[in-house]
Amino acid sequence: MLSTAKSSLAAATFFKAVAGGLLALSAISFAQAAEQQPIRLVVPFPPGGSTDIASRIIQPKLAALLNRDVVIENKPGAATQIASQYVQRSKPDGNTLLVSFDSHSLNPIVRPLPYDTFKDFRGITFALRFPLVVGVSKHVEANSLQEFVAAAKADPEKYSYASTGLGSLNHLAPEELKRMAGIELLHVPFAGGGQAMQSLVGNITHAAFLSYAAFKPQIEAGNIKPLAVTGATRIADLPDVPTVKESGYPDFEAYSWIGIFAPAETPDDIANTLTDAFRKALTDKDVKDQLANLGFEVMATDGPTVDRYAVEQYQRWNNFVKETGLSLTK
Repeated sequence: MLSTAKSSLAAATFFKAVAGGLLALSAISFAQAAEQQPIRLVVPFPPGGSTDIASRIIQPKLAALLNRDVVIENKPGAATQIASQYVQRSKPDGNTLLVSFDSHSLNPIVRPLPYDTFKDFRGITFALRFPLVVGVSKHVEANSLQEFVAAAKADPEKYSYASTGLGSLNHLAPEELKRMAGIELLHVPFAGGGQAMQSLVGNITHAAFLSYAAFKPQIEAGNIKPLAVTGATRIADLPDVPTVKESGYPDFEAYSWIGIFAPAETPDDIANTLTDAFRKALTDKDVKDQLANLGFEVMATDGPTVDRYAVEQYQRWNNFVKETGLSLTK
């Protein structure tokens, strides 16, 4: 009887060990399979905008640091919701990451979302911030922000500005300047920075608040005139272009920003590995210099910092919309 009990116990122990071993092997196999996949940086805009440009600058160094293939996937549409929901629904294995724009914080102000911006993602890093450039078409007869404001006051129904969509920073920032300057400008939303910029080049719209990275080729070609910069200081590559503050609006300051986010359930060890790699990539001298030349300021923070910053930006612009009664519907 005792012998039978011992045999049963031994058999149970054996099968438990086998099951545990199989589970461990399965976990190892899953991890190895995940490592063989490329890391996808999901950009919520078409190619050509600031988020896409910055991602492609960071991509090679990040791939080298992680010893993994890193690919850019452009998934534009629905004011970045398509890309965001795609990442939110992805496996939390560190292989699919959202390269967020300031719309990450602003979308909850604008519309109901199929996900919770502040609960369904975890921050990896506050990668970059950058001021916007107030640019106008070469066909606009204004060579300074003061002249453009004067022209808009003289003909209130003539001028328009392009943005990347309702509730984007390059929609809200012009609206804040409109209020300060007492002018009217028609808002014309587009799907991305590249399209908004082309509308100026084609003389479809008159102005836009976009990144220097997006504007630079057309500024150099003489198709767009930079009138002012929305940050606290001038851009090194545009030393003669004043800030909006210097142009008569001392209380005006606005920065666009790029953060990296993963699905909320991503394990700490994976998230920390990614944070470390992004911080090293962003602070690499060659990468940092390329970004700086395009007006990007490297932040390279930890994950909790970008999570807090996203909430702060939401609160700032939500208050602005409430105070002004700005309509965010078509």
